[in-house]
Amino acid sequence: MSDIQVDARRLLCPMPVIRVQDAMEHLRPGDTVTAFCTDPGALNDIPAWCHINGHEVVERREQDDEYIVVVRVGASG
Repeated sequence: MSDIQVDARRLLCPMPVIRVQDAMEHLRPGDTVTAFCTDPGALNDIPAWCHINGHEVVERREQDDEYIVVVRVGASG
């Protein structure tokens, strides 16, 4: 299993979602992507994108003025 980290700091919607989507392109189901963002909208935007595309949000949290979203690649990944 792989865990990829995506730096989406200082990017506004829709770029954090696009960065996560690009990172997941070559991953297998069960792999995870951890996105580090400064746009608070990412806490809702990334999970909404995951719901539409069959991926699972494992965790979302705020830490030190950053927003972190962990996504597990679903079968459609």
